[in-house]
Amino acid sequence: MASASRRGFLQTAGGVAAGTTAPAEAAAQTTPAAKPYRRTRFSPKGAPRKLSANLWLFEDTCNVFVVQDGARCVLVDFGSGKVLDHLGAMGISQVDWILHTHHHRDQCQGDHKASARRIPIAVPAHEKHLFADARNFWRNRRVFHLYYVRNDFNTLAEDVPVANALQDYSTLKWGRHSFFVLPTPGHTLGSISLIADIDGRKTAFTGDLIHSPGKIVNLFDTQVNYGGSEGIDLGIFSLARLEEAKPELVCPSHGDPLPDPAAGIRQTIERLTDYYKFQTGNNPAEEGRPQVVSRHLLCHYTTTSSFYAIVSQSGKALFIDYGSASGMHFGNFERATAPTDRIRFQEHSIDRLKRDFGLKTVDVAMPSHMHDDHMNGFPHLKRHHACKVWCYENMVDVFQNPRGYNLGCILGEPFRVDRAFKDGERFSWEEFDFEIKHSPGHTEHQMALFTTIDGRKIAFTGDAFFPNPRNDGTLRHNLIFRNHVENDSHLKSVRNLIEREPDTICPGHGQPYPVDRSILLATEAKFRKQQSFFRDLLPDGEIDYGLDPSWVRLYPYQMLIAPGESQKLEVHVRNYWAEPMKLEVALTAPGEWTVSPESMTIEVPPQGSAHRHIEISIPRGWTAPGPRFAIAADVVRNGKYLGQITEAVVDMKG
Repeated sequence: MASASRRGFLQTAGGVAAGTTAPAEAAAQTTPAAKPYRRTRFSPKGAPRKLSANLWLFEDTCNVFVVQDGARCVLVDFGSGKVLDHLGAMGISQVDWILHTHHHRDQCQGDHKASARRIPIAVPAHEKHLFADARNFWRNRRVFHLYYVRNDFNTLAEDVPVANALQDYSTLKWGRHSFFVLPTPGHTLGSISLIADIDGRKTAFTGDLIHSPGKIVNLFDTQVNYGGSEGIDLGIFSLARLEEAKPELVCPSHGDPLPDPAAGIRQTIERLTDYYKFQTGNNPAEEGRPQVVSRHLLCHYTTTSSFYAIVSQSGKALFIDYGSASGMHFGNFERATAPTDRIRFQEHSIDRLKRDFGLKTVDVAMPSHMHDDHMNGFPHLKRHHACKVWCYENMVDVFQNPRGYNLGCILGEPFRVDRAFKDGERFSWEEFDFEIKHSPGHTEHQMALFTTIDGRKIAFTGDAFFPNPRNDGTLRHNLIFRNHVENDSHLKSVRNLIEREPDTICPGHGQPYPVDRSILLATEAKFRKQQSFFRDLLPDGEIDYGLDPSWVRLYPYQMLIAPGESQKLEVHVRNYWAEPMKLEVALTAPGEWTVSPESMTIEVPPQGSAHRHIEISIPRGWTAPGPRFAIAADVVRNGKYLGQITEAVVDMKG
């Protein structure tokens, strides 16, 4: 079950979505055009009714809203498309956009009519693949062994050309109108609401987030996993964000518009909260509150990963981590994310920190390590809060070039780092002093950050250490080989703590906890025993090779290229031996490509690393085997043929 997410594991076991896509004609260059489906003769009765001077409602398979500006209009959702037959009588001769709130067929089953008339269609970014690549969705959607019961079965049977992917928190400008994209998952995981000023009223087009005061459209669409209540939790959170936006008119996809929506939104939140507590015995994410560790240090531990706010006397904040709003948010968005997309993010906690704890601005954000559940919100902080990102030096390229790597838990969106620190570097921010140390084990790309706050010696350690439920006098750790682990990684991390003797550890999940020297020494002894297991289980001389699946790797791991283009790849090699290593490498790629050099020799120094370049060129007009496929590298090490032990993924542009 998806609820057994990485957050659950840590507790118990120790392509940014493109803003636009090319029309369907571009895809037809490589894929034969599919025959359209048979159409039915059914259509809705009635005619559009006027809500205000430039806002109309047409009741179709869903409510279709027409925002008019003279002879032009934008349609919010589309239903069967019957509304097109009425526009002439309304004085409208051109539809500039169809804006969808979510992917269910009742919202968009007539999109083929829009496509035939070349009306551009904009869809929620996190559901783009359910429009533009619907056929591929159906090729891969499991029906047998069904525990992921999410109603993405209510997806179109045909592909729809998508002209714009509506990114969360972005604004689509149309004439004198601006539509703000508010992420509001609940009815579906990718749902959005669109907020615009229409005829002097702040109007929210909310899809199926709310039906009427105190009511939602159905319950079955809110269940994602077997027996779950995920959409209820997400819907409560989304309704609270809608409530904060203070709309004056709410236009739902089913049910009547709400002209005075505040009380109705609040009633719906309260009813859903009562239902969620009845079903689960838990509080929804919206009710999470930060823990006051000390006057200037706050911990929000009910979010998917714990994040910390160090609040200075001036009201500036330094965040350590800032992931998703809850484990529910992260676990469900992670599973619903398309292979080339990035996991969804909704802003959380900042308004409450401002209201209750004196925070004025988020000045700096620092990741404890490079995993997406800890820094999913960093691009948002940079875009919407002018926040700077500082990090340990070996995280920089992972953040700025995520396509380069095949590591566990990489965020699928690049963002710029403003400042990087070396191992052992000291620095100051506001009235606080810090020391940063490399802290491998959970991942090679992790730091430990040491400081003193309100008289307490604090260590921010990410996911390196946790209280141990075995109660054996040691700290709990975890071991994920795809994260890059070496045999002495955990020892290095615990020695950082032994040498600095913090009295409080602020972990990446859960609440801060006290620590003393005896438990650190016992943990060090445990890691020596782990090292001995590695030596006993793995072939002599091959210990670190048996821990590292990427000691030879291609960079970037995910290429983005088109026919007629060339690109440089790099072969990166890590030598764990105390003697030099000689590697011979040849790329296994489509025969029509030009690969230069066809093979290469790489000399790698003892316990060092090396890399060499390969250039690939794709002929113009070449037909790819698919939009996404793999190439491999064939390897000989010191004369022994190892085979195709590493690979890269190729995404074709368009």
